[in-house]
Amino acid sequence: MKASPQIHSIYIAPHAGESMVQIAQANIVAGEGIVGDRYALGIGAFSKTKIKIRHISLIALNGIEDANRQLIAKQQTPFGKGDTRRNVIISSMSADELNDLVGKIFYLGGIAFKGTELCEPCQRPAKLLKRPDFMSAFEDRGGLRAEALESGTFSNGDLLTYSVDQEK
Repeated sequence: MKASPQIHSIYIAPHAGESMVQIAQANIVAGEGIVGDRYALGIGAFSKTKIKIRHISLIALNGIEDANRQLIAKQQTPFGKGDTRRNVIISSMSADELNDLVGKIFYLGGIAFKGTELCEPCQRPAKLLKRPDFMSAFEDRGGLRAEALESGTFSNGDLLTYSVDQEK
């Protein structure tokens, strides 16, 4: 039996360009995101220039591992989980399964979110880490952005749940 998708780890960055900091629990404010994160504060690198919903970002642990295997095979340095600049790392879920949540409502620790769009790999992590291989390594596995529909708290180990019967 396959394990249920769950929160592997949670990261925030208080300001644009700062290193991601791992936290054990996230406080969510509906319509804003994770308390203390740059995008909830409206000061992320893309907060003003590319207006879109950036309350929270997720990436599959499986996608990070796949990207890192690809990099190691090319004798390049793998990326750490926080290096992806995504807020929530999800285990026991493939990158494709996570991508399929665009347009759907899902729950992290019982808090409702709606997948809004894929997080296509961009130059930001590559520039901050001075590593140009990010975009190619994370193609089709860069994660997704989601809208916080409810306020509450979730923690490492909490489940990601959703209905497979949802319409987009």
